[in-house]
Amino acid sequence: MDQDLILIFSFIIVVTAVLGMTVNGVVQKVLDYKRTAKGAGPREGYTNLSDLEDRTQLVEDRLAVLERIATDRGTLLADEIEQLRLEKDAAQ
Repeated sequence: MDQDLILIFSFIIVVTAVLGMTVNGVVQKVLDYKRTAKGAGPREGYTNLSDLEDRTQLVEDRLAVLERIATDRGTLLADEIEQLRLEKDAAQ
């Protein structure tokens, strides 16, 4: 009878340890995912904040040009392009 109790107690300890490690691993993965999803810092490839700010400014400038092209009427854009061509020809 004592051997049966020891066997049952050992089994309970082993199962509890395995379940604890499994739950701990799952919780750790969830926390890691939440940390990376928040964007805790700059992404890889940017070593300092000024590089990231420069890149952001470049993207914003390009976006502004694209917005202007998309919202301007086609005739205004064509007129501006033609004016630039005339200025280039006059400069040569």
